[in-house]
Amino acid sequence: MTVLRHPRSWSCQWLPLLMLLLGTGYEPGVEGVTHYKAGDPVILYVNKVGPYHNPQETYHYYQLPVCCPEKIRHKSLSLGEVLDGDRMAESLYEIRFRENVEKRILCHMQLSSAQVEQLRQAIEELYYFEFVVDDLPIRGFVGYMEESGFLPHSHKIGLWTHLDFHLEFHGDRIIFANVSVRDVKPHSLDGLRPDEVLGLTHTYSVRWSETSVERRSDRRRGDDGGFFPRTLEIHWLSIINSMVLVFLLVGFVAVILMRVLRNDLARYNLDEETTSAGSGDDFDQGDNGWKIIHTDVFRFPPYRGLLCAVLGVGAQFLALGTGIIVMALLGMFNVHRHGAINSAAILLYALTCCISGYVSSHFYRQIGGERWVWNIILTTSLFSVPFFLTWSVVNSVHWANGSTQALPATTILLLLTVWLLVGFPLTVIGGIFGKNNASPFDAPCRTKNIAREIPPQPWYKSTLIHMTVGGFLPFSAISVELYYIFATVWGREQYTLYGILFFVFAILLSVGACISIALTYFQLSGEDYRWWWRSVLSVGSTGLFIFLYSVFYYARRSNMSGAVQTVEFFGYSLLTGYVFFLMLGTISFFSSLKFIRYIYVNLKMD
Repeated sequence: MTVLRHPRSWSCQWLPLLMLLLGTGYEPGVEGVTHYKAGDPVILYVNKVGPYHNPQETYHYYQLPVCCPEKIRHKSLSLGEVLDGDRMAESLYEIRFRENVEKRILCHMQLSSAQVEQLRQAIEELYYFEFVVDDLPIRGFVGYMEESGFLPHSHKIGLWTHLDFHLEFHGDRIIFANVSVRDVKPHSLDGLRPDEVLGLTHTYSVRWSETSVERRSDRRRGDDGGFFPRTLEIHWLSIINSMVLVFLLVGFVAVILMRVLRNDLARYNLDEETTSAGSGDDFDQGDNGWKIIHTDVFRFPPYRGLLCAVLGVGAQFLALGTGIIVMALLGMFNVHRHGAINSAAILLYALTCCISGYVSSHFYRQIGGERWVWNIILTTSLFSVPFFLTWSVVNSVHWANGSTQALPATTILLLLTVWLLVGFPLTVIGGIFGKNNASPFDAPCRTKNIAREIPPQPWYKSTLIHMTVGGFLPFSAISVELYYIFATVWGREQYTLYGILFFVFAILLSVGACISIALTYFQLSGEDYRWWWRSVLSVGSTGLFIFLYSVFYYARRSNMSGAVQTVEFFGYSLLTGYVFFLMLGTISFFSSLKFIRYIYVNLKMD
């Protein structure tokens, strides 16, 4: 149950536009720290609260009945911070650099029964708060809950009314910040009459200590006092499992190319030499396998415009994913900087729209497409429309519940402006270049006007079986790593093993290409030349397995609950599976096309 009301109105500055144009806004390795003198004021910003097990369900801190200034002054945030649900506002805590404070009064409060009940429900749902000091997040639970045995059963709820802040400094910089309630007794919220007013006095202490650590990055990443789990360590099981699968698949495809194809080509070419004198152009009599369909294998598929749009958007996300991982490897995402990856992802998506337009229009013109304007519109809508519809539902649910994950109107207009002024024009420009630079398809085999009848196929060569095999094998290569990624995106862990992530990403693409070639060969051997869409669907179905895994993760591996978290989780998980379908479908198609060109170029024909 949502117990919070809508926050007070706050203004969002247009500074995020500059942050977007500058990417993350920080150079690699440079930390955004402030230099202080002894006695200088240190601003503590209150940020958000929310259920511990629902990372994406967050609310403004001042939506709770807590000590609040008469006039709330919000901090100007970057685009990535807004997308991350941050809503920082100045607090009443008075902290000065290197000056200790012993139990100073923050404010006196008189809480009504409704406000006490609001706090009780928040504590029962394990609400935690997040403050920010000099870009360092500090977190703690709002209150304390104790459950005793079955008989006699007791249920105790208390509110933390005193916070101990521990800050470490080196020279004139703050290196570490934490909050503790270790030696504090909670104020009980039990046994109050419905009409009783609860009087509270909130206090705080500040303790400074010097540290020998010179940089924040020198501390172990993810160390925020143990509130959230530590940074994920290297998981060798995932790496070994993926490497074994890749070696097996690459070896399997190598056997096909080196032995089976060599035997096929030797047999087909020998038959061609012995029968070419009298058979003329009709030399497929008595033949079987992939040779007999040489006049149909390059027959253009139905819905070619949609196929080209899928390939274009898939190529764009391949570039986007590679770019994000490479930027992470180069150290461009400061672990202390909120929302840097969000800003970079939006920037790269807008800039890589030219790739989707170019690839889609280029291949569409190659296979004889004429309605290139419609093809560009379809390409630019293939992901943006499903994303907008999904985001509209998710954002509406957040807005209705007063969550800080609901984007302000100014941020929505900013993102829409970026797409209209950068993304869509680059798609059109890429499409024009792709159309003008397109060369003929240049198929190695002549296609007949009348299509050959496809013989009945066994059940194990059906589309469903190919999708099952082609989707499960790439998924199994990343299944172990996928848990850690989900634990990072939908949990509390911090993922910093970008080298391992890049390795697994390369494995995923390699496995997809290999299994696509193998399945395409089996399909052509059965004299079924409808490989165009089959190659996209076979390996692209990995996205369906990823979505099914997300359902398993939600039910068995997480403690998420509630309408807000559920709608966001399944909405964006469905989009994630769709993106993987586009990426892997593109890799699968072009791998199959390259393979088919290779075998038919080496087939002797008149």
